[in-house]
Amino acid sequence: MENDTKLAVKQNKASPPQPQQTKPSARPRMSSAKTPLMKPMKISRSSKNKTNKKSKEKKRKKDNKTQKPSEKKKMKGIMPTHFPYFEDDYCPPECVCYGRNLLDSVPTDLPVSVEELRLDNNHLSAMSEAAWSRCPRLLVLSLSNNSLGNGSESLPNAVLSPLCNLRTLNLDHNQLISVPLGLPLSIKELYLKGNLIEHFRGGAFNGVSELLLLDLSANRLTNKGLLKESLHNATHLESLNLEGNRLKQVPRHLPLSLKTLNLEGNLITSIKKVDFGTLKNLEHLGLARNKIFKVAPGAFRTLPVLHQLDLCHNTLHQVPRQLPEALHSVALNHNKIQSVPRDAFCWGNKSVSLSRLVRVQLEHNLIDMGKLDAQAFRCLRGFQVVF
Repeated sequence: MENDTKLAVKQNKASPPQPQQTKPSARPRMSSAKTPLMKPMKISRSSKNKTNKKSKEKKRKKDNKTQKPSEKKKMKGIMPTHFPYFEDDYCPPECVCYGRNLLDSVPTDLPVSVEELRLDNNHLSAMSEAAWSRCPRLLVLSLSNNSLGNGSESLPNAVLSPLCNLRTLNLDHNQLISVPLGLPLSIKELYLKGNLIEHFRGGAFNGVSELLLLDLSANRLTNKGLLKESLHNATHLESLNLEGNRLKQVPRHLPLSLKTLNLEGNLITSIKKVDFGTLKNLEHLGLARNKIFKVAPGAFRTLPVLHQLDLCHNTLHQVPRQLPEALHSVALNHNKIQSVPRDAFCWGNKSVSLSRLVRVQLEHNLIDMGKLDAQAFRCLRGFQVVF
């Protein structure tokens, strides 16, 4: 289902329509010749007010009785419809939503109070800093599925700098050739999936960034395009997605704070012992669908808290040696594995009870059960092996 273009703005709730009251005529009543004139009667202020109230109440009741049933139905028809949150045309109560517009440029008359702006699936190809000068409170900006960059350039430097409170920026599926520079330091989630990015130069963040998640999957990044300074200021980054690029080696100089690293679907052929030496906080590592045929002994040993390792759909001939002790699951299916070394799951002089592996996936390999070393899985307790 195609996403709608939405503009979320806080609005005051409209008060329900009040029935129109007929004001008493200001003209004095003229008596006809047939109607005898009545003597004036003295009325105190209190009695006069009571009389007016009674007459107004009688008039209201009379109006309600004489109201046509069709008018009542019309009143019911104009009541606001409350759509469920999962419906495509749902608009939150305190927002104004404009759907299915095809914009060529970012609107310049955005409300100052806007906090979430979604302009997905439009024809946006450029933007200026002036467009964002009225949106200091903007927290979420989504511009996916547009034409930003036109396949030959990136966004102007610091074009989003007025958005000093921005938390989430989605630029998925545009035509950017490089990561934008001068982004707000407040951004915590940055999505750049499905662009044409070949270069990630230093200067994306001019200062220490609060970035926690970066998605650069399905681009054209190479090891030359990913520089040492690229993520120099991303000292809080926890999740990095580089799936579906053109990397031939594990990138160097990655942030030490990383907990999740996705390198699936690249052109990596081997894993060296020093590739992950500095990533002490890494918990999830994806290396599936590469061309890995060789893993240096102990290459993953430097990852003390690694829980999940995915090496499926490669060309390995044996299970990697000296896997991390904290590992919970390892996927090695769809390789060319023929042997399981004795020190794959158990190594060193430590107690064998330290192994935490609960799942080992080895299906679709070339393992001959008759030639399998009986001691290959001796260190595992309560594990599950899938052949």
